[in-house]
Amino acid sequence: MPPEAPGPTAPDKIDLNTATAVQLAAALKGVGAAKARAIVKYRTEIGPFRHIEELQEVKGIGPSIVARNKVRIELTHAKR
Repeated sequence: MPPEAPGPTAPDKIDLNTATAVQLAAALKGVGAAKARAIVKYRTEIGPFRHIEELQEVKGIGPSIVARNKVRIELTHAKR
């Protein structure tokens, strides 16, 4: 039997709690430099993200951006 073709690979994950603004802008669909800076600012001022949906608290990030990127996002869990 011939070997099976590899299936689709999972997209690289990005950690909202450790990524730089440059990394966020490059990895997340619909997130440019300004939104990426806002994510880092939120995390710096409020503390680490505890849930992916919390990303919607960042100005300019809505449910559609979160939904498009959910498979790309991971969180290191840190206490606030």
